[in-house]
This record gives sequence, structure tokens and C-alpha cells, in this order.
Amino acid sequence: MSSPVEVALNNLIKIDRSLSSPVYLQIAKQMINAIQRGVLRHGVRLPGSRQLALGLGVHRKTAIAAIAELEAQGWVTVSANRGTFVHSVHAGPADQPVAFDSAELLRYPKEAGFGFRRSMLLDRPVSLSRYELEFTDGLPDVRLAPMDRLSKNYAGILRRGNSRGYLGYSHVEGNTFFRQHLANYLNDTRGLHVGVENILTTRGIQMGLYLASTTLLEPGDRVVVGSLSYYVANMIFQKAGAQLSVVPVDEQGVSLEAIRDLCRGGRIRMLYITPHHHYPTTVTLSAERRQALIQLSVEYGFVILEDDYDYDYHYHSSPVLPLASADRSGMVVYIGSFCKALAPGLRTGYIVAPENLIAEIGKLRRIVDRQGDMVMEQALAEMIREGEFQRHLKKAQKIYQERRDALCMRLAQEFEEYLTFQKPPGGLAVWTEWRRDLNLLKLSRACAESKLHLPQTLLFQSGQVSGIRLGFGNFNLPELHMATDILRDSVAKVSG
Repeated sequence: MSSPVEVALNNLIKIDRSLSSPVYLQIAKQMINAIQRGVLRHGVRLPGSRQLALGLGVHRKTAIAAIAELEAQGWVTVSANRGTFVHSVHAGPADQPVAFDSAELLRYPKEAGFGFRRSMLLDRPVSLSRYELEFTDGLPDVRLAPMDRLSKNYAGILRRGNSRGYLGYSHVEGNTFFRQHLANYLNDTRGLHVGVENILTTRGIQMGLYLASTTLLEPGDRVVVGSLSYYVANMIFQKAGAQLSVVPVDEQGVSLEAIRDLCRGGRIRMLYITPHHHYPTTVTLSAERRQALIQLSVEYGFVILEDDYDYDYHYHSSPVLPLASADRSGMVVYIGSFCKALAPGLRTGYIVAPENLIAEIGKLRRIVDRQGDMVMEQALAEMIREGEFQRHLKKAQKIYQERRDALCMRLAQEFEEYLTFQKPPGGLAVWTEWRRDLNLLKLSRACAESKLHLPQTLLFQSGQVSGIRLGFGNFNLPELHMATDILRDSVAKVSG
């Protein structure tokens, strides 16, 4: 018969009475942890309930309840007149104490014990701000979002007698009511001619890019992007095994001649484009190039993946309609979202494409994310139906235009010797081109010293370009003045 365990249980078990978990369960769980990790080996006899209670400073009934829990889960065997013995796969001398580090018992493994494939493509981190002031790549001001109305709709849906219909599984393509009103909205605002069968909902632009590229691309396929492009999209294409081909972007958008030359030189599978406001430079693809580009895609058979990330904000004339509105041959896959119109955290987006492609992408969606947030989609659809969403956009557009004008005025007045820019006709960011002798990374660090976050993802500096994409949407006017003051002072510090 083995003697009672010689491990000091008061060192092994730490009781925290501030936790909601009962003390007997804390004891049982920590003893299970010690058994699983081999500190308490098979056959070890545990102290009796009286001794255990005394050692841990708990009531005997608590110790009895802990032992009963261990027995119920099969971790110990209780034998009448003999005692309680550990039941474990860990063999070894039951009477010999095992050295252990009590902190190690509470630590999760830092590294996997097996090998796996790592991706350098995805190493570029998203830099989160520690400061209240932050230049973004064109995010909206979440304080302007109609959250009262949205939350009222959301809560009302949950209170309805038919709410179960939104809380179970539904169409993979998304909430049908939402897709109906989304189709109406897109047809009205973007000149599309689509129905619910042409729409699949997603959780934002990036999910749409991932689903479309995974479905459409094979390893070795060539994808054409602008000479400056959205780095997340580039990573998604490369992760799918595609090879990127870069074409120049001028004041009228991507170069049509460069794309044609690539087509003549070999097969391209896809062109990724942000034609309304090219990312990051904000230039708009000209109407002439839009028509020619669609004809070129039909001639050479490549997919146009149209990312329309900020179509909703335009400040002068009516916006140029997307390429998808002129597509009669089924060559355009159109991706958009409500993240810029409302708030980035409300992950509601969509893919618009021919019906057979939507059905195929839906198969992939089914295993990645069974469906979207049916309640949120219903709430948003009701806002669209009632005109609340459209009224929000109209109100927000005036505010963002005022902020754009304020930023451009500051840039023109106080940064003239350092940069040039063109006032964008829409969107939530300004593209600025800086003097080549100014180190933009040092500028970012100088801004951080004054508690202004200027993320590296907004900096584009190489032998050919020196630019920063400055988002203004998330600032109110006082914040915008504070941010530009810090930026101005940081530029003077770095350039001096």
C-alpha cells in the first residue's frame, strides 16, 4: 500500500475566494491539472478528507465534495478502508515525489509541439493605436453612426414573436430580406441590375476578397494590380498561389496599355481594381478607360475584381458608376461593404456576381462562416427600407466634406514646402506626396512621441514614390487641428 502523496498540496493548489467558481471545483480542477501533467502519478494515495481539508484550510465537506468530483470524472478511485488513489496514464514510482514548478502548472504552452507551415506573406501586422489621435487609411467616425436607430431595430427584432427565424440557420447567401433591399439599394445608387440571386453577404471587404480569390484563383495564376495597391488584397492573392503583375497608375487610373501588353504576353486570370477611388492614391478611373477595360476583359477572358470600398462618399458631382453597372458579359465581380458607411466593427459586406458564381462561392462560405449575422442584416435592411440609412449618408457626407476641406486647407497652408496633393472628389482620405529626402518612418516615430499614431501601413516610400495616405474621417474638427499641428511639428523636427 502506497503512503499518502508527499507533494505539498497547499503549494499545488491555490484557492481564490474572489472567483465565482466554488472552492471544491477549484480544488478538483487544479488536482486534475496536476494529474494530467504527471505531478500526481497513477497509484498515488491522496490524503484523507480530514487531512486534505486541514492542509488546504477548507471545511471538510468542501474536501469531500472535491474528492467526489474527482471520482465522478474518473480521476481517482475510492477504495473502502484503503483510501483514495490517483487514476492516470502517467506511470512511475507512486511513492516518489515529483519535482514541479507550480507556475508551470498554470501556464499554457508557448510553442506548438508539432511542425506546421508558416506564411511570410501574412507577417505584415495591423498596427493598433495606443493614442486617442490616429491617422487611418480612411475610416469613418463611429460617433456619427446611427447606433440608436440600429440598436432599436436590433432589439425590436429579438423581441418579436418570429425572432427564432433569425437565430437559427438560414440561407448561406445571407438574410433574404436584407438581400432584397440591398439589391434595390445597389440598383438605385450604383446602376446595377441585380436580384437576390446575385448577392452573397460577407463580413466585410476582406472576407469578400478571400472568398472570391479562393474560388477563382489557382496556383500560378496571374493577378494584375496597380503599382500602388491594397496590401491586404495582395496578400490574399499571393496566399491563393497567384503571381502579381504590376501596372502603372496615373491621374486617370490604371494604365490600359500596360494591361493590354500583359495580356498579349501571356494569360492573366484577374485584374484587381478600386476604380471609384484607387487605393491608396484616390484617383478615379476615367469613363473612357472603364468602357475599354470591360471590352478588354471580354477579349482576353480575365476576371475584373472590383473593390468599391468607399463609393458612398462623394462631394461634388454624382459619382461615376461602377464597372459592374456596364458589365453585360459577366466579367465583373463586385465587392462592397457597409463598414465605411457605418462603422468598421459592423462587419456587413457583400459580393455581387452572376448567379452561378454566387452559388459556387456560397459553398466556400458555408465552411468558412455558415452565415452572417441574420439579426444585424435584418436591422440594417429595415433601416434601408425606411430610408434611415440613406438619411445618415446624406448627413455624414456634409460632415466629411467639411473635414476634407479643413485637412486640405491645413496641408496647403502649412505643409507647402514638404508635400503636394490633389483634393479628392470623395472618400475619407487624402493622398499626399512628400519630399524624397524626408524619412517617413522617422516622421511616424516623431508623431508617436507626441501621441499621434501614423501607422506604417499608410507610408509608401521607395525609390519611385514617397507618399502618405492621410485619413480624415475619424477626426472631428478640433481633433483634426490637433493632429495636423503634431504632424507639422514632427515634420519640422525630422527635416531639421
